[in-house]
Amino acid sequence: MEIKVLTAPGLGSSGPLHWQTLWEQSIPGTRRIEQSDWDAPVCERWVAQIEKAVKAAGPQVVIAAHSLACMALVHWARQSKSKITGALLVAPADAERPGFPAAAVGFTPIPLVKLPFESIIVASTNDTYCSLERAAFFASHWGSRFVNTGAKGHINSESGLGEWQEGQNLLKELVQNWPTL
Repeated sequence: MEIKVLTAPGLGSSGPLHWQTLWEQSIPGTRRIEQSDWDAPVCERWVAQIEKAVKAAGPQVVIAAHSLACMALVHWARQSKSKITGALLVAPADAERPGFPAAAVGFTPIPLVKLPFESIIVASTNDTYCSLERAAFFASHWGSRFVNTGAKGHINSESGLGEWQEGQNLLKELVQNWPTL
């Protein structure tokens, strides 16, 4: 089966009720980027796994990243020569904020360069891991379209989004490379 979407979960991975897991089960051609350590992530290792998954999937793939994986993806984009069609960056975790988990290593400084592919950042007004203003700041530096999804917490399983149709619509824009970006 052709891989069209790679999901990239954040710290702790995505459980059975997380929209990423549900997409993997319901959207054909969707696969997870697996990491060797979900609880004590090292950016360099996560970036290597992204590279491996992208090379296997090919340049037509879109990555749907959540939380800390958004930061890993930005680090990957800065150093990789591999190409992707686009990225949906959901609830980026601000690795530079006070209280950022000490178990996560190497995610700072956060690259503030334009991404070499189409991208959409989706942020919530009440995300405890990244303020709406900070997410908009990332979007402006990364050249990403910014979507304020309202009060949906960290846009994870605790947000009760199920298959999260709003996110699927944004993903379709990237997969189909719609000119609305």
